[in-house]
Amino acid sequence: MTVLVLILAFSLFLLGFLGGLIPGLPGPPLSYLGVLIIHLFTPTQFSNSFLFTWALVVIAVFVLDYMLQAWGVKKFGGGRKATIGTFVGLFVGLFFPPIGLLIGPFAGAFIGALAEVKGDNTRAFKVAIGSFIGFVTGTVLKVGVSTVLVYYSICNIWF
Repeated sequence: MTVLVLILAFSLFLLGFLGGLIPGLPGPPLSYLGVLIIHLFTPTQFSNSFLFTWALVVIAVFVLDYMLQAWGVKKFGGGRKATIGTFVGLFVGLFFPPIGLLIGPFAGAFIGALAEVKGDNTRAFKVAIGSFIGFVTGTVLKVGVSTVLVYYSICNIWF
C-alpha cells in the first residue's frame, strides 16, 4: 500500500513541476498535495511547522504567480489587451515547447500592446519585456517551491 501511495505522491510532484511551466495547472499546490499524501498515508511524517509554513508559501506563490504576470504588463505600461495577449501567447506557446513557452507570452503581450498603443513599437516592446519578466519570475517561483517540496520529501523518506 505504501508503494502505491508513494507512486501517487511522486506523480503529483511530477505534475507540480509541469505546473511550473504550464498555465492553468497549479504546480505548487499539486506538489504540496503530494507532501500531504505522504504525511497522511505513510509512516513518513513532516513536522506541523513544516506543513503550516509550506502551506503558506504555496498559497503565496499561487497568488503571486497570477499577480506577477499582470504586474509586469502594467508596470511597463500595458493594459487589458496586453495582459490578454500574454495569456493567449502563453497558451499558443504550449504547442512549441520549450522555446514557445518563452516567446509566446512575449509575442502575445507585444501584439496586445500594439493594439493598445496603436503602432508605438517601442512602448509595445517595453510592455512585452514586462510580461516576460513577470512570466519568468512566476515560473522560477513555482518550480523552486515544487523542487524544495520534492527534496524534503525524498530526504524524509530515505534518510
